[in-house]
Amino acid sequence: MSIQVLRALKNAWASVPRAALGNLLAKLLIVGLGLGITVLVARQGPRVQGAFALFVAVESAMLTLFSGLGLWLARQMSRQLAGQAVHARPMLRSVLRAALALGLVASAVLLAVSWWADKMPYAQLWLLALAAPFLLLVPTATGLWLGQGRMWPLNAAQVAAPASVLSGLAVAWWFSQGEGRHTSTVLVVLMAWVSGKSLVAVLTAIYALHDADRRDEGIVVNQAPTVWWQDWRFVATIGVTNVVSLLNYRASLFLVERFQGLGAVGTYSVAVTVAELLWLLSQSVTVSAYARIGHPDVRIASSMTVQAIRINVLATVLAAPILLGLAWWALPLVMGPAYAESVMPLAALLPGVAAYAAASSLSAFYTNHLGRPHLSGGIAGLSLLVSFGLGWVLVPEMGALGAGVASSTGYIVAIVVAYGVFLRQAGLPVRALWTTALTRM
Repeated sequence: MSIQVLRALKNAWASVPRAALGNLLAKLLIVGLGLGITVLVARQGPRVQGAFALFVAVESAMLTLFSGLGLWLARQMSRQLAGQAVHARPMLRSVLRAALALGLVASAVLLAVSWWADKMPYAQLWLLALAAPFLLLVPTATGLWLGQGRMWPLNAAQVAAPASVLSGLAVAWWFSQGEGRHTSTVLVVLMAWVSGKSLVAVLTAIYALHDADRRDEGIVVNQAPTVWWQDWRFVATIGVTNVVSLLNYRASLFLVERFQGLGAVGTYSVAVTVAELLWLLSQSVTVSAYARIGHPDVRIASSMTVQAIRINVLATVLAAPILLGLAWWALPLVMGPAYAESVMPLAALLPGVAAYAAASSLSAFYTNHLGRPHLSGGIAGLSLLVSFGLGWVLVPEMGALGAGVASSTGYIVAIVVAYGVFLRQAGLPVRALWTTALTRM
């Protein structure tokens, strides 16, 4: 490795908030718990793993569709860092009420789909319908801490969800495997998933309301609090943008199911899960820097974004070959021989996933600083268009490997365009991505 690369990595890391380390440790714990869940589910066979992956993809689509509420709240809280006094509790209360209402609407849609469907996992979506109003509380409530740059409560809420699910899986398996009990394995997994996450969601909302109330004490505001429906276009745009981004990550699963079946989805979904471990650090850095990236001063916001991009890309490029080597050895050993088929799709995914590590920081700049989330949507839409179109051609012949190649290509094309959009909006030359810091913070 050249001295210049080492120096760039050192300088970039020195400019990232120290809270990134705490968030990274929390992410490591979340990933560990998530891998524990994945191993438990995957060892039941590729078909069970495939059904679980598709169920979680549908849940994620629901959560991201309404994620604009939490990010709107985060943007309001970011203004406190710029010296503007705001009351958190009225805004938090309004977005939580909206989340409950939208959750009820989502429940009705999911119940209808479950009634109409006749195969896994869509016929089991009634479970998700029961939990929908509660599941939306976490991404909404945690917007309070994201905008304030407070990582401890945010990390706690994110760790608690997989911990609760893993505990629920252990209890559910013990209960279902007793003498005379014949509960479906897929049903056991999905029940543990939705019940564990729902419990954490309710507790998170209660704590967030208490925390907002406590922090509002002593703050004097001379104007009426901002309410989310005044910025409903911003909220709706974020939701649509995030759904497009999610489809960018998950549409390939549905392509594989369409052409190769549920078992192939199971092995490919493991490859996707492992590949996205590369985004562990980039997500931690972006979450920790989110408030600073949203600063009204473009010099501060763009400088923080550039530093986050540097550390994200350099770290993921270095980690990718190590991750592939570990997966080649560990997947068949830990999950079963069938998952040796995950290694080649993983190798195809890694170049694009490594390149796309900068996307989270660029998206934060578009959304939190510029207030233009549609830019993120356009980038993700481009990636989706390329990967889905190419996947439609490659997956029938190449299976999961074709899905990996298509997704990787979409990521690389889109991130090149994303860099261009960022540099233009920030008023920076291309060399700013690798030269020294733009401003001192």
